[in-house]
Order: sequence, then structure tokens, then C-alpha cells
Amino acid sequence: MSPVLSGVLQFVALFAALALVYRPLGDYMARVYNSEKHLRVEKWIYRLIGADPDAEMRWPAYLRGVLAFSVVGLLLLYLLQRVQGALPNRLSLGFHAISPDQAFNTAASFVGNTNWQSYSGEQSMGHAVQTLGLAVQNFASAAVGIAVAVALVRGFARSRTSDLGNFWADLVRGTVRILVPLAVVAAVVLVACGAIQNFSGIHGIGQLTGGTQQVNGGAVASQEAIKELGTNGGGYFNANSAHPFENPNAFTNLFEVFLILVIPFALTRTFGKMVGNVKQGYAILGTMVLIWVGFTALMMWTEYAHHGPALQAAGSAMEGKEQRFGIGASSIFATATTLTSTGAVDAGHSSLTGLGGGVAMLGMMLGEIAPGGVGSGLYGMLIMAIIAVFIAGLMVGRTPEYLGKKIGTREIKLAACYILITPTLVLGFTAVSMAMAGPPGQILNKADGSVAHSGAHGFSEVLYAFTSAANNNGSAFAGLNANTPWYNTTLGLAILLGRFLPMVFVLALAGSLAEQKPVPETAGTLRTEKPLFAGLLVGTILIITGLTYFPALALGPMAEGLS
Repeated sequence: MSPVLSGVLQFVALFAALALVYRPLGDYMARVYNSEKHLRVEKWIYRLIGADPDAEMRWPAYLRGVLAFSVVGLLLLYLLQRVQGALPNRLSLGFHAISPDQAFNTAASFVGNTNWQSYSGEQSMGHAVQTLGLAVQNFASAAVGIAVAVALVRGFARSRTSDLGNFWADLVRGTVRILVPLAVVAAVVLVACGAIQNFSGIHGIGQLTGGTQQVNGGAVASQEAIKELGTNGGGYFNANSAHPFENPNAFTNLFEVFLILVIPFALTRTFGKMVGNVKQGYAILGTMVLIWVGFTALMMWTEYAHHGPALQAAGSAMEGKEQRFGIGASSIFATATTLTSTGAVDAGHSSLTGLGGGVAMLGMMLGEIAPGGVGSGLYGMLIMAIIAVFIAGLMVGRTPEYLGKKIGTREIKLAACYILITPTLVLGFTAVSMAMAGPPGQILNKADGSVAHSGAHGFSEVLYAFTSAANNNGSAFAGLNANTPWYNTTLGLAILLGRFLPMVFVLALAGSLAEQKPVPETAGTLRTEKPLFAGLLVGTILIITGLTYFPALALGPMAEGLS
């Protein structure tokens, strides 16, 4: 079988699996968030944290809950890393405490659903930090993202009210009823297929060329499951999903891609059920699928075409990829992880062809909305839908409406602020970092020489890093040494601002929409459930992204790919 055909067949199998679970999972999540009953274990949790799950919240109260929960998680994870050196050897594996700047970066990263890693997990983190800190935040940050998306959906579904539900109830339900059960099943599948799950120490293993290699054990399968399912991305090992302990074979590789995509895609069904019009969910789904299929095809083409430095370095585009996966599976994984907020990798993204690296970067620059992260992908796409409706309204000269709600001055200002945050962070931090360049012709940080390459590829390393951080992705061009005070601090700030500032505008928009009374449909109402609107939405997304990032892309991956 040819490599191209193998890649296409894997994509078809993945597409079929996602289609199979789309409806039942989406309907189940809608029932979870519409339910008025509480499970016994949920009641225990509410009693423990002192929350009243039946108390409705206005958007400022909902936002305070999101921020308070996230700040506590940030502090606890930071402290756990700082005291690692004082923990028993069985829990710390003998590793020292994490430095302040790296501990801040890691805490911000995992609380912000980014999982950017400026460290090697097998050389830095013991069992306590990995399981009690990082794995717990994988569940928590994913549940927060879904909760915010559900609040925005309620803003569309409700009318003449200022209430958006209860954050603590949404958080607990998302964790207990959705993430934990699915993660348990996924972890069992991964263990059955060869991923490890233990609490053993560090072992020395003989190598064919002589000497020994130090290999860690760990609760890898359980963390791998929620890492992908919650679109987190942080690996137990530095090689991430290219490591055989995390991703043993071709089946687990495709299964992990399935886990990455399943909840974000199914949430469009949840959206349709909650607003009482499943066709609206299908329109959003169609937009996401169209972009996803297009980007996957483009990534495969750039990698199979063998253009760029990979061909010169190794004679084929297999440089930086695992032989057991090949180009097709690596391209599918790279596209899925950068079109969502996952950031997990099964290949070196810095080793992608010049244009292939640009495709991965552009996927993040879209806002990771096709299908995006758990929760964040849905609310990001709905913001884009509001912009598309507004543009359509300008074309025909009538007040724009979406799902029976008028998109007025307040709503469009909030949507515009949401869209401007991430590009400002990405381009601003990249510009400041590049202003610290070394001698002419080199792209080197004066303080630490953290960028490995000069020219277009070196610029791409920095641009990719801040694109990944501000979009809460977490993948990286590996040539950048990000474990420096400058990058640990600035990337951590980009992560936190890129995660929580947009949530402010999303929840404010949800509150504004919920207060409106429904607007009846007329002959002039734009039919947002039709393919025409999906096409308009795709065009809006590409135009906004292109106008914003094209100059930066031209200096980096495009210049490299065309050279």
C-alpha cells in the first residue's frame, strides 16, 4: 500500500469513528448541563467546597467563580513544584524543586489548558507533581473551558434574564459525568494497547551501542487519556506522543487523535440541542469539518511533496517523524493538535517542511476553532459566527441577528475585543523578543542564545512559541530553548492573558444576550443554519486571520517554504 493511500484510509477511519459517536455524545452532554438533579458524589463535592449548585449566577459572578478556581489551582500547582525537593524519594524520584520561573510557567500552562512544557518530564517531575498536580489540572482546565462555552450557549438559549447557570455545578458535572468516565475508558484502552501505568522508579536499560539509558515509570496511560480528551497536550515524557510509553503503535496514534477531536466536535450537537435547533449545530459543525479536512489535506500535501529543509537534511520528509506512524499519520496528528488547543505531538513540528510548519502555525492562528479546544473551540466559533452575521448585516443594510438575538453595538464590541486579544499578544511578544536579537544576520537572544537557527526558521521558532502560548495550544518548534527566565515569564503571561481575558468578553457577551427578548424571524432574517452561512463563516475566519497574520507568516514559514 502506498504511503499516501495509507494516510487517506486512516483519515477516513477517523472521520467515520467521529461521526459514529457525534450524536450520542452530544446529546448526552446536553442532558448533563440541562439536568436539575445532582449525583450523590456531586452533592459531597458541593458540601466540601461550600457551593450552592442551584443558585443562578449573573455573568460577573460566573466569571469570579472561573477566576477564583483557576487562581487557587495556579497557586497550588506552583507550590507543589517548589516543594518537590522536600518530598519523599518515592514521590519525587529524587528530583529537585523546580525553579521559580519554570514553576510559574508550568503552573500557568496547565491551569490555562495550554500544557506548554519548557522541561523534560522524565528529568524534572516526580510522581507527585505529575499525578497530583499536572494530571488534576488536565481535568480542571478542560472542565472550565466547557463550562464557559455552556454559559455562552445559555446566553443564546435564554431570554429576559441575567442568569447563566451555576459555575460550580457546571464545573463538577463536566468533570464527574463527562471527563472522568471517558478518561477511564480511554486509559484502559491505552493500557491494553501497550501504554504503561505504574509508579515505579527510574531504571537503567542497556543500549545496543553500549552504556545504559535511564527510563522512568509512571501513571502514563491515565495522564495520556485526559491529556488528549481534555485537549491539554502535556506529555509525561519530553518526546510526548512520539514516546512508545505514551503512544505505542499506529492504532493508539489514531485513537489519541480521536480523543482530541471527539468532545470539541460533539459540543456542536450539544449547542444545537440546548438552543432548540440542531440545524444550527450542524452549521457550526460543517464549518469546523470543512476547515479541518482542508487543513489536513494541505498538511499531507506539503509533507508528501518533500519541499523544504527536511529533504535537504535527510533526503525525505521523514526527518523528525516516527517510522511506526509515517507521514500520513503524523500529518493527521499535527493538524488535529494545532486546530485544537491540544499541543500534543507525535513528530517534531520544527522538522515539518517549511510550508507544513506554516500550516500548523496557521491552524493555531485561526483561534483553534476547527474544532478547537474543549469548550474554547465552540465559544470561539460562535464569536466568529457573530462577526459573520454582523458583516452580512452590513451588506444588506439591516440589523444583524443570530439565533433570535440582535447583534448590537455592545455585542459587536465584545466580539471585536475577543478577536483582538490573541493577535495582540502573539505579535507583541514576538516583536519584543525579536528586538532582543543578536548580531546582524542572526536571530539570537542576547541573554541566552535561546533560538537555535538564524533566518526565517529562527523567526518561525519564536513566532510559533507565542502563537502556541497565546492560543493555549502548547506545541513548539523544538529548536527554541524556552527554559530561560525571559521565555518562561513571557510565555506564562501570554498563556494566562490568552486564556482568561477572552473568557471575560465571552461571559459578558453571554450576559448581554441572555437579557434580550427573542426577535421573531422575518423574510429578511439571515438563515444561519444553511450551507451559505457556513461558507460565509469560513470566509470570515480566513480573511480575519489572513489580514492579521500574513506579514508575520511571510517573514517566517512562507519565506522558508518558498526559498
